[in-house]
Amino acid sequence: MARPEKLRKVGWDGEVSGFKPVGVPASGLQVETLRLDELEALRLADMEGLYQEAAAEQMGISRQTFARVLGRARSTVARAVVEGKLLVIGEGPVVTRSDGTIPCPVHGMGRRRGRGCRCGSGRGRHGHGADRR
Repeated sequence: MARPEKLRKVGWDGEVSGFKPVGVPASGLQVETLRLDELEALRLADMEGLYQEAAAEQMGISRQTFARVLGRARSTVARAVVEGKLLVIGEGPVVTRSDGTIPCPVHGMGRRRGRGCRCGSGRGRHGHGADRR
């Protein structure tokens, strides 16, 4: 069984939903999907010029995960441009919260840097999975 993907923080809330080659109807094109976390990785690394460590911290993921997401994003965009495909910006395991916190998976309240939550349930800290008493 595959491990569930961790939520990633995304600071981009643009209204663009895709790109297509000029002069070709969208109905006749193959589709490449760029997930929101991949788009955020491209934005942080290539537009903002952040190093992977700083960009990964902003997204709430490890540097190694950031590198994988960024590589996947660059590959997807390159394939769409070179092969003349429709590039659609899709969903992904992201959270777009103004306060920048990722919610606790058990109680929905803010977590501390991916560790346990500080929820008001009086149960103390718990891990990402089940509630530990």
